[in-house]
Amino acid sequence: MTAMLPEGTLNGQVAIITGGGTGMGKSMALTFSKLGAKVVVASRKLENLETTVAEIEAQGGEALAIPVDVRDMAQVQNMVNQTKEHFGGVDILINNAAGNFVAKAEDLSVNAWNAVVGIVLNGTWFCTQTVAKEMIAQGRGGKIVNIIATYVWTGAPGTAPSAAAKAGVLSLTQSLAVEWGKHKIRVNAIAPGPVATENTTRQLFQGGNLFETISKDNPTGRFGEVEEISNAAAYLVSDYADYINGACLTIDGGGWLNKGYLKYANQIPSREK
Repeated sequence: MTAMLPEGTLNGQVAIITGGGTGMGKSMALTFSKLGAKVVVASRKLENLETTVAEIEAQGGEALAIPVDVRDMAQVQNMVNQTKEHFGGVDILINNAAGNFVAKAEDLSVNAWNAVVGIVLNGTWFCTQTVAKEMIAQGRGGKIVNIIATYVWTGAPGTAPSAAAKAGVLSLTQSLAVEWGKHKIRVNAIAPGPVATENTTRQLFQGGNLFETISKDNPTGRFGEVEEISNAAAYLVSDYADYINGACLTIDGGGWLNKGYLKYANQIPSREK
C-alpha cells in the first residue's frame, strides 16, 4: 500500500514519533519520510530505532533515533532538546508509545497497572506538554496525534489498565484541542481496532484461534494493516486537515459497532503467578 497523499505534502516538517521502532510507529515514520518530513523515532529499544532509521535513509529520507522512556520527564525533555539541535525545531508529535497485555482484572498487580498507565497516559502527557511548549515558543503552531483504541468506548475485557489510560488520553486530546487552538496547535486522535503487527497484536491476542476469531468477526473479515493507520495519521498532520481539531478518527472496519470485544470476556487466560 502506498501513501495516499501527494509527494512533498510534509516537506519542511519535523516529526517526533514515539514507539517509532516497530509496528504502527515504524510505518508512520516511513510514510512521513516519503512525504518529505524529517523524522525522529523514539522508544526504549535503540536497536529497533536504528533499523527504522536505516530504512528511512535507504529511501532517501532524514531520520534520528533517540532512546527514551516516556515515563521519565527528563528523558522526554532530552528527546525534544536533541530534536531541536539536530533538526532545528518540531512541528509534529505522534504519541504512539504504549504498553499492554491481556490479564484478568483481579490478577493485576500494582506494578502491572502502573506500568501501563505510566506509559499510555502519563507518557502521552509528558511528551505532549514538552513538545507543545516548544511549538508555542516557535510561534508557528503544530500538529499532535494520539494513538488510542476503539475500546475506549466499548471497554475490553482483559485490558482494563490500557482501556482506562487510553480513555484518559481521548479526554486529554479534546481538552488540549480547545485550549491550544489559539496557538495554532491541532490535537487529534486515531482509534485503531486490531491491527496486524508481529510485536503487538499477535502477541496480545495470542495468535491462533482467538486471532482468527476476531478477524472473522470483524465486518470486513480481517485485521487492519499498519499502512492504513500511517496514511490516516499523515492526513491528520497535513494541511489538508487544517480544520480538524479535537477529533478522533476510528479505523477498525466497523468492528466496534459489532459488540466490540465483549464476546471474548470468557477467553481471558489467567496470568502465571
